[in-house]
Amino acid sequence: MEKMMEYRTLGRSGLKVSAITMGTFTFGGKGPFAMVGQQGVDEARRLVDLCIDHGVNLFDTANMYSNGLAEEILGEVLEGRRESVLVTSKARMRIGDGPNDEGVSRFHLIRECERSLKRLRTDHIDIYYMHEWDGTTPVEEKMAALDTLVQQGKVRYVGCSNYSGWHVMKSLMVAERDRRPRFVTQQIHYTLEAREAEYELLPISVDQGLGVLVWSPLAAGLLSGKHRRGQPTPEGSRQFAGWTEPPIRDPEKLWNIVDVLVEIAEARGVSAAQIALAWLLARPGVSSLVVGGRNEAQFRDNFKAVDLKLTVEESARLNEVSQVPLIYPYWHQDNFAKDRFSEADWALHRDYQQA
Repeated sequence: MEKMMEYRTLGRSGLKVSAITMGTFTFGGKGPFAMVGQQGVDEARRLVDLCIDHGVNLFDTANMYSNGLAEEILGEVLEGRRESVLVTSKARMRIGDGPNDEGVSRFHLIRECERSLKRLRTDHIDIYYMHEWDGTTPVEEKMAALDTLVQQGKVRYVGCSNYSGWHVMKSLMVAERDRRPRFVTQQIHYTLEAREAEYELLPISVDQGLGVLVWSPLAAGLLSGKHRRGQPTPEGSRQFAGWTEPPIRDPEKLWNIVDVLVEIAEARGVSAAQIALAWLLARPGVSSLVVGGRNEAQFRDNFKAVDLKLTVEESARLNEVSQVPLIYPYWHQDNFAKDRFSEADWALHRDYQQA
């Protein structure tokens, strides 16, 4: 058995999660997901075995990944050892043509949770995420439906994903006011290339005690070091297949970041991917990084990031090349309020002071 893992407490909960989470986005390869990966049961089993052997205890999926096939594969692969690991899933996205086949209504959430449980071959989901905001369903209805699922024992913890700051805070307010289970975590996109989460989502996580799971922490492979300025898109990559998420609004900045990643990685004798992941693992509020590899080599490389600690100088170089501008009201706060900042405020502002 190989073990090389760190475990972190998820927000203010008592749950311990591995610093690396295995994502199952590549399981199944049905429909547009074929551009990302097409792993069947046998290949998925090998990768899950590898992750468990390295101490990963959290496995992330969603009802819409390959139209439920990813959940089916994960459920089959974990059969017989389900109780020794944690499983997350998500609901909200459209999964059919009917008027109630999307959203966070009581009807949709309870139905989709029960469908996910059957596909996963389990009686509970450890963390159930609202996959995206739904502005047409009252927040009270959403939180009451999640309360029902928790009370029934079908869900242990609840979280949100891809919410904006006010969406998170409104949901937390309603949960506390109505004495419902509150979100314990949010799953967000956050990388050296995309640091917008630092404006609101990271400070909220620090202030409200939410764990942070990061999806696509290598920007769909763009920060792995395999993609370089002026070079052809590598064959076999997501981008070569036509995948366009996340959007890259400033290619020049992306390649500047990659240049620094590669320089630091070569000096340390490690991969650029490890440097990018190590930077994320040191950020405020971050609990775990959701990584999904196409093969064992990618996972083995990513695991090594857990023990990699960047120097102050290395972090400063990465911060400088990737920093987002202090938009309003943050530049004003930086000018006039920093003598009374909380730790949540510093989750955004500290890098600017050091710079």
